[in-house]
Parts: sequence; C-alpha cells; structure tokens
Amino acid sequence: MLRFSQLRRALPGLWAAALILLAGSLSASGFMEDLAKPHDGRSMRATSAHRIGPDGKYDPQGEFDPNSNWDNKNVEPGATKVLMEEKGPGVVTHIWITFLGPEPHQWARRGSADHQEMLLRIYYDGDTKPGVEAPVGDFFANAFGKRSEVISLPVVVEDADSYNCFWHMPFKKSIRIEIENQSERPISLLYYNIDWIKKDKLPDDTPYFYAQYRQEYPAVSGRDYLILETEGKGHYVGTVLSVRTRSPSWFGEGDEKIYIDGEPKASIWGTGTEDYFLSAWGLQTTSTPYFGTPYFDQWGIVGGHTSAYRWHINDPLVFNKSIKVTIEHLGWIAKDEQGTDPDGWTEREDDYSSVAFWYQTGRPTFTARAPHARERTLPNLDQIYRVSHLTDAAYHGVGEARTQRRILAYPEGQLHYVPGQEGGAWIEIPFVIEKKEPVRLVLNMTRSYDYGRYQAYLNGVKLWDPLDFYNERTDNWEYHLLDFWPDPGTYKLRLECVGKNPRSEGYGLGIESIRLRQRRPRVAQYATDKNRDWRTDPVLYR
Repeated sequence: MLRFSQLRRALPGLWAAALILLAGSLSASGFMEDLAKPHDGRSMRATSAHRIGPDGKYDPQGEFDPNSNWDNKNVEPGATKVLMEEKGPGVVTHIWITFLGPEPHQWARRGSADHQEMLLRIYYDGDTKPGVEAPVGDFFANAFGKRSEVISLPVVVEDADSYNCFWHMPFKKSIRIEIENQSERPISLLYYNIDWIKKDKLPDDTPYFYAQYRQEYPAVSGRDYLILETEGKGHYVGTVLSVRTRSPSWFGEGDEKIYIDGEPKASIWGTGTEDYFLSAWGLQTTSTPYFGTPYFDQWGIVGGHTSAYRWHINDPLVFNKSIKVTIEHLGWIAKDEQGTDPDGWTEREDDYSSVAFWYQTGRPTFTARAPHARERTLPNLDQIYRVSHLTDAAYHGVGEARTQRRILAYPEGQLHYVPGQEGGAWIEIPFVIEKKEPVRLVLNMTRSYDYGRYQAYLNGVKLWDPLDFYNERTDNWEYHLLDFWPDPGTYKLRLECVGKNPRSEGYGLGIESIRLRQRRPRVAQYATDKNRDWRTDPVLYR
C-alpha cells in the first residue's frame, strides 16, 4: 500500500486538486455561499476573439467573425497591446491570457518574447500612474522567464502556459489593461479573455486592487529588502518573491518584518523566509491554494533560483494609515566570504525581485516603478565555454560524438557523446583562463535515462567523487566542481566513464558548456583563498 507521502509525490495534480477542494469546503461561507445570493450588474468580456467591420477586414470595434479562428494577436518589439479599455463603474473578475513560449516554434521561427519581458499595466479612472505594474510572469508567480505550473486560488497557471488571475479589480470611472512588449522578439499568438461586471455604482469606500514589481540586484547591504511601503487605508493580500543566489548554501534565514500604521518597530515579525511562505526547513517545488514555490532548481549552489508566492486570502494584513513590508536577506555563507570569521549565519547579497499585492482606498504613495526588461534580466555571472562543436575524435574516446541541437533550449545545442561501453570512454575539453580571480567551476550538463557515471579531472587532478548523469527524464542540471583562483593559462577538463547507474540504459553524456561563475566581490576583497593551491588542496563551498 502506498504511504500518503508517496501518493502525494506520485499524483501531484490530484494532490493540488484535493487541496483546492479542501480550501473551498473550509471557505464555503466566503464564496460558495455567495453564489446563492443576488448579484447586481451585468457580465461583460474583453477578448482577442476576431472581429470584422462592414468591409470584411479586422476591426477591434466590429462584429465577432463566426468564420474565423484567427483569435490571436502578435505584438511587435516595443509595441503596447491594449487588452481592455472600458468605462466604469465595474469590477474585473477574471483574466485569462496565453501566448507562445520563448523557444523557436513553427509559427515563430526566431522564438518569442518570454513573460519576464512583457510588462502588464492596469490604469484606473484615467490615472497616469498604473495601479498594477509587473512583468506578466512575476504577476502570475512565474519568475526568471521560466514557465511553471501554479495551482492556487487567485492565480492558476495550468500546464505552465494558461495564465489565469481571479483577483477582483474594481474601478469607478474607467480601466485600461495593457501589455508592453519590452523584448527584442515579438509576443506571438497572444490570446486573452477578460471577464468583468458592469455596475450601476460602487460604494465610495471601495478599495482598488494594486500590484507593484520591485527588484534589487543584489539586495543592498545594511537594510532589509523592501517589498511595499504605502500610506493610506487598506489590506495586504500577497507576495511573490524571487531570489537568485550569489553565495553558496541556504539564503532563506531572513525574517519578514511588517510595520503597521507608522510604527518604528515591526510588530509583525516572522521566523524565517521559508516560514513566511508557509513551508518549513527550506523550500521545495510545490503549489497549494495559499502558498507555493513554483520554481526551485538546485539547493545551495551559487546561481540557484527560487521563486515563491504567499497569498493572504484568509489572513489579510490590515492597515489604517500605512504599511511597510520588508524581509531580511540573511542566511549561511562560505568561509571565503567572511574574512577571518567562521562559517555562519549573516547578511547575504543575493539578487531579489518581488511583486506586492494589496487593496487600498485612494492612491498609494509607493514610488517604486518597474525597470525596463533590459534591467530586469539578471546580470550574467558566467564566462561560458560552449562545447557542442568539439566532436572530433581528438576530444573523445571510443564511440561517437555529435552536436545535438534543439534539446532543452540550449542556444547552440550540446555535445552528445555515446560510447556504447564503459571501457575507453572519455571526453576532454580544453579552455583558456585569462585572469586570476575567484570563480567557481561549473558544468552545465544534461541528465537522461541512458547516461553514465563519469569522474571529473582538471589538468589531471581528480575532483571529488564520480558524477552521475542518470535521470529518469531528460533535464538540465548543473554540476559544481571547484571554488578556486586559477592562474591564467590553458586548462583541460576530462570526464572519464566509470560505469553507470543501475537504472540507466547506457553510458552516454551530454554537455552544453563549461562555466566559470563569478563569486561575490567580497570574496576578492578578503582574498582568503588567493594563495590556496587547488591542485593539492581543492575546495568546494557548500
């Protein structure tokens, strides 16, 4: 018989559905009961459905065309597409959008904009400042330009490509919802439906829905990361927080600190980042009605990505004069980042971004604005040596090596090595280092069902235990090998087959690149390991 935890892992979709049903039953008095009450107003929809004018040509104000299935729109680089522009009063109750992903497609040969490069703005009552301003992905709890499934109450991204939002957005005079394409590639095949209710009137004290993106690359030393600060009356309803680590080990020891109505010391003080996001003992990929971690790649590495959401649906944070929402950026870091101090828990400088969600009467005083997509892209940390072209026999042992393209969205493909046996199977990759500085040696690899186990050597020096490239399904994985200060010169990485996982069907290998990843500037400032001889005393900080 399956244990409950095993069933949960085996049936993630069923688990998510069960949680939603449970949440619905627990909150029946909140919304199921309301379905049996009278509703005022009239339902309306703004849509991308194809319309034509009297001349038979496309006309956004024309009649729906029953003979056309061309219901999508393309948005060229730099252009803005208005999805909805209507007079009030009214309430938006649901937004659904979808579009092609960034990878090349038969309908978009050069690829398309990713959702981090699309900026969603919503304007209320003719205001020149948007009430909602966030990248489409981050607004829907999808950060880093990665497409992830989200199954929650206010936001659902089904199969990582169907973006649904159920936040209610009242407006009195007017509303305009638009998406600006800040990419160098088009938004391809954009479909949308926006459901709203036209009202005769709204109460004078109706709060408006707000959402604002903010980022710090990296988080500023000496002050907590600011998610929201606004004056007025309202209630805070959600956070999306995304972190790209710049140090090894665990980033999430920072507490949330929330200041209500101008208090000098936070009266709402948490116990850790994972605790604020309603998990415990770290974060892992999950999606529930009220909290989740849609994207989590690898624990404890330099350059790891984590994105989490927390919806305050049943527990909104109420304020009458003001609210300030912050979170500490504290965690564990390596010895070479602390000078002579021991390993320990201290302030980190990782890359942070966030979206705050709240309701407020009147205009917020929060001054944050979303930067352009060029600035939202995380700074590159890597010196990259792509290897897909190294197919000559001089670079490998027995078997065949070839360039394999269109796998896992690698821009230049990968070097795919199929030795067919363990004995005599190896690859060697030369690369040149031009500057002595603190870096981390990283292999960007593919894992797959027929891949083997390989021992890594750098200039003949054995690095740790063999690397297992087996995985039940094909995916991308980083293998971190060494923190060092390499002298300028030519280096040779050798991967030598030493067998295979018992579950693997072969001895193959797929490598996209060797990467030298920057360490934080303070590593160079302290220079703790500058004179360490990595050949006799290698180290990898975890």
